[in-house]
Amino acid sequence: MERFMSVERRVGVGIIGCGNISSQYLKAIRNFPVLEIIAVADMRPEIADKKAAEFGLKAVPVDALLADPKVEIILNLTIPRAHVEVGLRTIAAGKHVYAEKPLGITFAEGKKLADAAKAAGLRLGSAPDTFLGGAHQEARALVDSGAVGDVVGGTAFFACPGHERWHPDPAFYYDVGGGPVLDMGPYYITDLVNLLGPVARVQAMAATPQLERPIYSEPRKGQTMPVKVFTHVAGLLQFKSGAIIQATLSFDVPAHAHLPFELYGSTLSVLVPDPNNFGGELKTRPATEKDWTVVTSKLPYADTSYRSLGLADMAHAILENRPHRASGDLALHVLEVMEAFETAAKTGQSVEITTPVERPAPLSQSVIARAAAS
Repeated sequence: MERFMSVERRVGVGIIGCGNISSQYLKAIRNFPVLEIIAVADMRPEIADKKAAEFGLKAVPVDALLADPKVEIILNLTIPRAHVEVGLRTIAAGKHVYAEKPLGITFAEGKKLADAAKAAGLRLGSAPDTFLGGAHQEARALVDSGAVGDVVGGTAFFACPGHERWHPDPAFYYDVGGGPVLDMGPYYITDLVNLLGPVARVQAMAATPQLERPIYSEPRKGQTMPVKVFTHVAGLLQFKSGAIIQATLSFDVPAHAHLPFELYGSTLSVLVPDPNNFGGELKTRPATEKDWTVVTSKLPYADTSYRSLGLADMAHAILENRPHRASGDLALHVLEVMEAFETAAKTGQSVEITTPVERPAPLSQSVIARAAAS
């Protein structure tokens, strides 16, 4: 399987935020020769020092990282409430920014960041990039080929008993900017836009069954934390294509047997793998068959976690002067959709989505082009 391997030169990356997710990025970045990690930084210097020692990197203060001329892109791995603040500082320093999801915790602040990047002529990118994984790109190819027919409907389902059962510091998942929609919604909605195009409107209902939750994970086991967000949300997404997707996102489900993602086309039904992963089993079934058929993926980035693939694509896009796929426009559209869940739940009204977005180009186009040129 061809991959992004050959490079004109390496693009310098600085990382701000050395928390739980940073290790996944630092491990995955090793797969992409185009990315050169210059240094890491965190508002807590001791955390940055520890992460730098673990991965053989240099730790510097945030201001020093932003001022370093070797850094072209800042990878922003701070907590969601800091994404826009750090992003704006990055743009003011004249650097491109790629952020962990979500783009911001409100549509208004996400738009402020997107507008600032465009005004400065700088690139804005955002996770998730799992939709670029081989299994999801295979699903995209299936839809694009016409084999599925017209997608009429589908389901997107994420539910768990809560992150307090595993995360070492889970309180921010239940604070403003947390909740299952902003935490897990980006994976599902981004992949749906990749497959179906932009969302037109949203309807939803939501609940907060527990206003205070116990922590079961170490080191805060036995403590409690307040809940300031909806933790069980059910909604409908109507796409401009006409498809209607039922979505459930919850931190209040002890166990379930739902598949994460199903599409119902006029010709085929499709079982899409978990959009929080890059790979997984893709299956199809027409009305005339009794069994599901496994679609074997021939596309790359499906065999492990590549949580930096979107960043690598953005670096290649800078060198090749083309649009990158995990873009600010895509992330802003997804953020507006996620905020619409809350608005619709509070008002009982359908919410129209205003941000335009085009489906990102299939990843295979650039991978194949680079392989042919190398």
